[in-house]
Amino acid sequence: MHNIGYTRSSYQRTHLLQTPDTFVRTKLPGMSKTVAIIHAAPQIGAGFMQYTAEFETGGSLGSNAAQRFVFVLQGTLEFRQGASNHALEQGSYLHLPDNVEHTFVAHTDSRAVFIEKPYAGLPGVGLGMQIGGNIGDLTSRGLMGDEDLQVQLLLPEQPEYDYAVNIMTYQPGASLPMVEVHVMEHGLLMLEGEGIYRLGDSWYPVKAGDFIWMAPFCPQWFGALGKVPAKYLIYKDSARDPFARS
Repeated sequence: MHNIGYTRSSYQRTHLLQTPDTFVRTKLPGMSKTVAIIHAAPQIGAGFMQYTAEFETGGSLGSNAAQRFVFVLQGTLEFRQGASNHALEQGSYLHLPDNVEHTFVAHTDSRAVFIEKPYAGLPGVGLGMQIGGNIGDLTSRGLMGDEDLQVQLLLPEQPEYDYAVNIMTYQPGASLPMVEVHVMEHGLLMLEGEGIYRLGDSWYPVKAGDFIWMAPFCPQWFGALGKVPAKYLIYKDSARDPFARS
């Protein structure tokens, strides 16, 4: 039977829940044998762009002007920069400063998250260095002492970086200790598991594959449900005066 227009997706002034049944694929400049699912962009008031790129084997994506963060969800991407090549496998991530010439080429059918943001400079503070790794090599820490809610920091907490990307892992039944209301905005991709997200005055069931955008000051809370841990990748702008937001 046809779904008669039903979806869990919802777009409100302060938030977006985008579920896989509503994903629309498009081409972006610099893509070959690759398509993008755009999750967040300036059109909804976001100060960044986030999308999932789906590469066919041999597909590629060229550089852009903004700084870029990449997280490999599936497959293997070859990162080409000048004469050097480096393979990025599942769980690998990479931060690139703005205006760095590079290309990504897929060794196999691959998927990766891309986050792009104009850099907000600070007087006397240089650009953050190009940095990367794999989440399998990172340590984690309990959030506010809760060992059932682990956080992995993918970027250094230093003023050279004007945004942060973290992995948060909740054991079943774990939850945020408070409803958060803050000046930072978020882009969030559910990687594993399921749970309930409060966004504004609405409550949404969410699961792996869903994307959430949260505007500044949107009330937000998450609790993990089910029998396996819930895990998500989350972006936020950071380390800048609110007047410096692009």
